Order: sequence, then structure tokens, then C-alpha cells
Amino acid sequence: MKENETTTAVKAPSGWRFRIGIIIFVVGFLSPLLIPVVAATGLPTTWKAAISGFLAVGIPEVFSLVAIAVVGKAGFKYLKEKIFAFLRKYGPPDFVSQTRYRIGLVMFLLPILFGWLAPYLSNLIPVFKTQCIAFGIVGDVLLVVSLFVLGGDFWDKLRALFIHGAKAQIPDPRSG
Repeated sequence: MKENETTTAVKAPSGWRFRIGIIIFVVGFLSPLLIPVVAATGLPTTWKAAISGFLAVGIPEVFSLVAIAVVGKAGFKYLKEKIFAFLRKYGPPDFVSQTRYRIGLVMFLLPILFGWLAPYLSNLIPVFKTQCIAFGIVGDVLLVVSLFVLGGDFWDKLRALFIHGAKAQIPDPRSG
């Protein structure tokens, strides 16, 4: 441990503000689950689209900001510490075996290729037209799970895609 790092753990805040903040955060995070309810209403299509868009994109972010304001600086620091501790414990390892990497790449590429080819080949897959949402959900879940299977080094490779000056370091296959 470095000298300038502190080893003191953040104490769990107590009180109604912290509890209300957690509730606001969870409600905001779960708000996209209300999209099917909105879609089932008799509202005009434009209203359904607008409300669904807000439930998917705007409301979770706004509720997160409100939750942070309600829990305060100490509560936010505590939550951040707990979330990062969980991710360190259960997140992907930095290095994975070659077999796991290959399986992860297949899992990563399948939904991308299917999503790209599906509009062109949907006539050849009769069940796709009636179950396109299910195919989309399975593909999205497979893509997210693949990122954990591929490990932390792959996350760094993805991150490098968005950094202009990043360079790939391809190992020499003869070196082992």
C-alpha cells in the first residue's frame, strides 16, 4: 500500500435520507421495466414513444442524480466504495485462458453478426419475424455476458478503440 493511500473504510450512513436515496436510485434504475406497460396503454403512438424513451434514457439518469443529491457526499462515497468492491470481487479477471477467450469471442461476435444479417435473412428464418424481440434480448444478454467471459484485458482493448492515440501491440506468434 502506498503511503498517501488511506486505509479507513467509509462508515455506512444511517437515517432516512440514505434510505430514500437508495429507493430513488433503484426506482430510476428499474424504470425501463415500465416500457411494456406504456406500450400496452391506449395512448397515441407518439406519446408511447416519447414516454418509453424517457423511461429508457432520461429517467434513470435524472433519478441517479437526485439520489446522489439526497444521500449526500458521505452516502455517495459509501455507495461508490461498495459498488467498486463488488465489481473487484465479482468482475472479470484481467487475464483469461485461450479457450475462454475463444469462447468469449464467439459469444461476442454471434449477436453482432446476427444483428447485422437478420434484416437481410429474416425471410429464411420464419420464427424471427414473430419473435424478433426475444432474439434481440437474447443477443443483448449474450453480448454483455461475453464481455465478462473475455476478461479485463478485452475491456482495455475495447476502451482503446475510443482513444485516438492508442496502438495495438500484437505479440509475435513465434515467441510462444
